[in-house]
Formats: sequence, structure tokens, C-alpha cells
Amino acid sequence: MPAPAVGPWPATETINANSAMNESSHPPQPLDLSGYSDAAPESPLHLLFIHHSCGGQWLAAPGPNAGTNCIFLTHVNGGGLRARLERNSYLVHEASYGSRIGENTDIFDWPPKFRSRMNEILACDFQDVRYTNGGRNNIVVFKSCFPNNDFKSEGQPPGNATEPELTVWNARAAYAALPGEFRNHPEVLFVCVTAPPLAPKPPPQPLWKLLDEQAVGRGDRLVARARLAREFNRWLMGQDGWLKDSGLTNVVVFDYYDLLTDHGTSDLSRYPTDNGNDSHPSHEGNVKATEAFVSFLNRAVRRAGLSR
Repeated sequence: MPAPAVGPWPATETINANSAMNESSHPPQPLDLSGYSDAAPESPLHLLFIHHSCGGQWLAAPGPNAGTNCIFLTHVNGGGLRARLERNSYLVHEASYGSRIGENTDIFDWPPKFRSRMNEILACDFQDVRYTNGGRNNIVVFKSCFPNNDFKSEGQPPGNATEPELTVWNARAAYAALPGEFRNHPEVLFVCVTAPPLAPKPPPQPLWKLLDEQAVGRGDRLVARARLAREFNRWLMGQDGWLKDSGLTNVVVFDYYDLLTDHGTSDLSRYPTDNGNDSHPSHEGNVKATEAFVSFLNRAVRRAGLSR
């Protein structure tokens, strides 16, 4: 049976993590696509989604968990995105665990992946299987999972795109390396989906570790990391951020992170699972994201010139 819909996680039961957005009088402005139609494209478009567990659950229909390598037909957290995309003239393809294209999806994996595997990505039918008819993907959707919002510190500018420590500046450096790759393929729309937010309750830990972490303020550390996640994702989606002055119309950012925080109610997830301990978005959170994403994508393909 589909998972029952539940409301956003009660703010009174979360760690006190009021959004950093609320502390700024000048919140970033996302790309305005309102001038484009949100109707389905006139002709079918091939869409590849590179994802892990959260993306697989979002695509899946709600129901018992059924799938492998995080490519699910149904899932208790299913958001029904695949079916909604198919009804809007998109031919959905996936790459996830178990494939060269889908295996590594952390922030620092994207520059080498797009640099060295772009031809494979554009020719990907399913996992590492290529189209047999010479087909190509018109749209590439790529998303990192929620551990990529577990920032350790601000870091130091200009950042290092090859540095494994997850700091805001290192993450910015990694994304800054991508527009040059996307510029080489103006016929393809690249859709960056921000990573989902962390759950409002720290995940359960062994008693010895929990007692040790209490001395260093475990909850305070989660709040601090969530604020860094807000800072990074604001930069990623804002018109004055990642894509400022790029001139690219074939790259857009869908702010999954902001949507799942109820647009700044918190810097942590308002749609967690497992009683607030698990950062995988709930069925309701994924359904909410589906409603927003499809109209966003329909507008973005027109901006990119893929449909009239």
C-alpha cells in the first residue's frame, strides 16, 4: 500500500535551526522562468537522471519497495516523478549504483565525470547500456545525495575542486568547473538538483559516542552544518551565484533543498523519515517536489530552445 501522507515534520520537534534565509534582508533570487509555458514539450525528449537513493525514491510510484541499485518501480517514499514526466512527453532513463555513470555522485565527482564520460552520459539508455539506434539524451538531470549537505566548515577561498573535505568553498570550486563542460553541448539541457537537507534529528549513535558528542554540542554542530548547507545552496541557485555571467541557457538549478525545508522555515528537512532521524525525503515531500519539478522542467526546456 502507498505510504500515508503526513504533514511536514513539526517545527517544535526539530533541533532549533531557524533558517539563515530569515536572517538576510536580501535573499537570493532564483532564475525567473515564468515567461515560458509550463505545458508539456511538443515532441518527446530523452531525459537521463543520474541519482542514488533519494532520486530513485522520488522517481518511483508509491508502494512497497521494489527495485535494485536504487532504481525503484515503487517505494514507500515514492514521489511518482517518473510517471508524471512520462505523461509530459519525457522518455525517462536512469543511471545509479552499479554503473560507471551512476556510481559516484558526490559534489567532487561531477567535474571528472562530465569531463571524461560526457559522451557515455549523452548516449546512456539505462545504467551503462548505450542506445542501439544512435540516440542521444536531450536532458541530463544530476543530483547528489543528502550527505553532500553535511558541510564541515566554510573553508578558504577560492576552494579546491579536488579536495575531499566538504567545505562550502571546495564545493563552490567543484561546481565552478562544470559550466565549461556544459558550454560544449548547447543542444543539451543540464538540470542540477540540489541535494536534500539533513534530517532534524541527528541519526542514532552508540551510547559511548553519544556521550562523547554531548560534550562538543552535537545539536549545535548539526545546526551549524545546516546553516552552511543553506549558504551553499543559496549560492548554487541564486542568479548572482553559480551561473552568474555564464550566459548559459542550457543549465538550470532545481532547488530540491529549499523546497524540502519549506522554503526557509528551517535549514533542516521538514519532510524527513524514520521519526525525523532519516534524511531521505518522505512520500509527501517527494510528491510536493514532483508538482514543482515538472512545470519547472517544462519551462526550462523552452528557455533552452528544446521546444516551442
